[in-house]
Amino acid sequence: MLAELSIKNFAIIESLSLSFEKGLTVLTGETGAGKSIIIDAIHLLIGGRGSAEFVRYGEAKAEIEGLFLLEQDDHPCYSKCAELGIDISDGMIVLRRELTINGKSVCRVNGKLVTIAALREIGATLVDIHGQHEHQELLDESKHLHLLDEYGGDRIRDALEEYGALYATYERVKRQLQKLNENEQQMAHRLDLLTFQLDEIQKAELQIDEDERLMEERRKIVNFQKVYEALQSSYEALYGEQRGLDWIGLAMNHLDHVSEIDSSVKQAQEIVSNCYYLLEEVAHQLREQLDQLEYDPLRLDEIESRLNEINHLKRKYGQTVRDILEYAAKVEEEIETIQHRDDHIHKLQTELQSITADLLVEAKHISELRMQYAKQLIDDIHQELKDLYMEKTTFDVVFRKRKGTYDDPLLDGAPVKLQANGMDEVEFFISTNPGEPLKPLAKVASGGELSRMMLALKSIFSKHQGVTSIIFDEVDTGVSGRVAQAIAEKIYRVARHSQVLCISHLPQVAAMADTHLFIAKETKDGRTKTTVEALNEQEKINEISRMISGVEITDLTKQHARELLQLAKKIKNETT
Repeated sequence: MLAELSIKNFAIIESLSLSFEKGLTVLTGETGAGKSIIIDAIHLLIGGRGSAEFVRYGEAKAEIEGLFLLEQDDHPCYSKCAELGIDISDGMIVLRRELTINGKSVCRVNGKLVTIAALREIGATLVDIHGQHEHQELLDESKHLHLLDEYGGDRIRDALEEYGALYATYERVKRQLQKLNENEQQMAHRLDLLTFQLDEIQKAELQIDEDERLMEERRKIVNFQKVYEALQSSYEALYGEQRGLDWIGLAMNHLDHVSEIDSSVKQAQEIVSNCYYLLEEVAHQLREQLDQLEYDPLRLDEIESRLNEINHLKRKYGQTVRDILEYAAKVEEEIETIQHRDDHIHKLQTELQSITADLLVEAKHISELRMQYAKQLIDDIHQELKDLYMEKTTFDVVFRKRKGTYDDPLLDGAPVKLQANGMDEVEFFISTNPGEPLKPLAKVASGGELSRMMLALKSIFSKHQGVTSIIFDEVDTGVSGRVAQAIAEKIYRVARHSQVLCISHLPQVAAMADTHLFIAKETKDGRTKTTVEALNEQEKINEISRMISGVEITDLTKQHARELLQLAKKIKNETT
């Protein structure tokens, strides 16, 4: 659940700290007081699109921070944070987002900097916001398949994962086959180009790490005089009269004479002796290197020429000699494939036929699962709609196979288009009046009916989802009377499974609140700011009275408000 929310310099909010409880929290207040701004802040906190316009006028940045408590050990947020390398301790996770006046965002999760995409992934496991734009989503036919799959849960999810792995192979083989089936002229041009590239690389007769060895040799030749002088000076310092080895040899002889007299000298004598013979060997090696050193300006020209040749190939085929040789191997393989094109086409066609057969089996299995869950969803929706006084409404899930073209696989004699999520197209149909035919949801439902349809779906899905908090932003638009009371009771039932924050203008919804927050705005020192107050029992009565009657609160509206609160208490006791 969302436990704490801190907002600073966001829109008309100067500074606001809110604590939230379990159950249903209702936010009410006059239009423009800032109710939706609080929801906008939460939306931004979980990775929503940011804008510099959100920053309060005259301030450099807006800051939003939220503390979430994870009460289930298997909450999906744990696995998502583990993927991103974020630690969660004591079941607490803190999201923080800063938005500057330049439009730049800084996002943190438990103190760790993350991208907006990562914040969005984590936020999706914590908060589910539903407002007017979700109504539009419900009207979007392309979203209906996702809603059905979400309802199907793990069974459909697991089936889609298996199908997805096979579909990726199917797409890869199709691309390879399509490439081989390009026209003859394109293939001939491609073969000429590849043959030229391979010939150019092979003529160079490159060796692994050749460039590094040549650069090392060039470095030695360029610095020949410096190397020669260093070796010569080192040799002379070690070998010759009154040089290093002479003095070490003298010390060794002196210690050798007394080592048998005084045993404590023995160790020093051995160390000096070892050093003498080691340095003597080094001196001989230096002498040999000096004898072998030879300055060859012609060799330097050869190296420069060879390095230029290699660098020319690097610019075309890879950053290193190893990359160039790997590219040559791929070119050689592609040439072999083109030259034996017919054999490869036949092999890929056979492979594609086998994969397509398996893919169709998986796609049919997913379709069967979807149809099973569609029947359950229809029954559940009808029950939910009945509770919302839409008992005469008929809901159905209509299935269609995606129409394919001549090069798509055949199912029951007709081409079908396979995509990453299967072969089904799904659309929700309803009929709101008896005797009327079923029609697409987008063409039939009114605003109030859409609100109830969305609430019915959320009532069903909230039992299966693991989100910490659900936010309803004026989803009760366009309803009144007994429907408003039914919606209030339905929202309260959703709050039994998840924490619910609800912005509402309905007194019936406000009466059902476990916590009632009143949002107001005031002007101080010429600036407008938003305030939030948790209402006590008497204040609830006054606010619900205002929601019933408007500006003027009478004894009658207060009596009506008390009746609503008593009815809400009775319903809560029956629901528990």
